[in-house]
Amino acid sequence: MIQLEHLSKEYNGVRAVNDLTAEIPDGEIFGLLGPNGAGKSTTILMLVGLIEPSAGRCLVNGLDVARDPITVKQQIGYMPEDVGFYPSLSAEENLTYFGRLYGMDIRTCTRRYSELLPLVGLDGVKKDVGGYSKGMRQRLGLAKALLNDPSVIILDEPTANLDPQGVADYRQIIRNVAREGKTVVVSSHILEEVSRVSTSVGILSAGRLVAQGSWQNLARDIAAHSPCHVTIHIETQDPIPEFSHPDLISIAYDHEQHGAVIIARSDIRDEVADHLAEHGVRLRGLSREGLSLEETFLSYYQVAG
Repeated sequence: MIQLEHLSKEYNGVRAVNDLTAEIPDGEIFGLLGPNGAGKSTTILMLVGLIEPSAGRCLVNGLDVARDPITVKQQIGYMPEDVGFYPSLSAEENLTYFGRLYGMDIRTCTRRYSELLPLVGLDGVKKDVGGYSKGMRQRLGLAKALLNDPSVIILDEPTANLDPQGVADYRQIIRNVAREGKTVVVSSHILEEVSRVSTSVGILSAGRLVAQGSWQNLARDIAAHSPCHVTIHIETQDPIPEFSHPDLISIAYDHEQHGAVIIARSDIRDEVADHLAEHGVRLRGLSREGLSLEETFLSYYQVAG
């Protein structure tokens, strides 16, 4: 479990992170989302003990990161945005080196890299890491983050250099470790990637946590505060009965009432489908227009700001 309690970080009088409070339970994949400069990397660096907060504290499994950094580092796996390895060593040698820093014996190091390299798609690669592509380094970075079998895994822009297969492999690995009860934090400015893997999300804007929760709850909250409207298209085999709803702005039927266009304040497709089913109307199509996921969350920054 991760707990952030009134966490702040100030540089030269400017707050990069401002009074951030959040709790991330075991088994959660938490997406830390925000534009460049929002405070994501600063939050991550405080969480892994590389910088100290100006105020507040980070707790990992009940341990204060600033007060007990060595013990905390033994319990976390961290992949920074720019992954660094010794270029003249192989993947096995790099992982063995880092494993020894964790206090692992040679036998344990060998067992772990034998498990992890096939998992990240690097099994059988014999060349030194200096000859790796950026994507291969990213895969090795994920293996390193999992090396000590941590209970908390923190990944900063984990898919930045991965090809589509690498992204798919990464998503599956992260879902599997979360099922084992591990806590995962994924920091990114790429909304689509965070949405694909995270079970909950926190949105940072100008150093403040402006929203936190499941995707569904955040989307519902956005719809409640956004001036944007949703357009819903209906196509049926039978005439559409009259429909009303508190969020309905307008509804226009075609001449035979086998089609309609609804303008609403929120996405009411479920209510429309239920209404049609109650009246025995056979549905051919039900679709919506509106903001894309990315546009929706950009609007959240504006609403929250």
